[in-house]
Amino acid sequence: MRLSEIDFGAAKPVEGYGPDFFRVDGQAHVAPLLIVAGDVQRWGGYDDSETLLTLAGRVDVLFIGTGGQIAHIPVPLREKLEAAGLGVEIMDSPAACRTYNVLLSENRRVALAVLPVS
Repeated sequence: MRLSEIDFGAAKPVEGYGPDFFRVDGQAHVAPLLIVAGDVQRWGGYDDSETLLTLAGRVDVLFIGTGGQIAHIPVPLREKLEAAGLGVEIMDSPAACRTYNVLLSENRRVALAVLPVS
């Protein structure tokens, strides 16, 4: 088996997480977060659909991490995102981080909106 180091280029993968934070690019950021390639910003949670809607046309898939356990997102939020043409995948936050990192390493156009793991 041959192992090779992953080069993310300017993109920033999720390196770790803990109660109420995610580590990205060597820095701990207070959750919830929105991460898109080289940009990390605060996200207002499910009530902040406008921030997510700015991703329309910029990403192919938006992963939403729902915290420590998978849960449904509010129906109005899902409907707004889908109407804007955003592909949405819902997972618990650890799985969303891992999946985001894998697709990011493949240079895919992905984003991650993630709630804290308590």
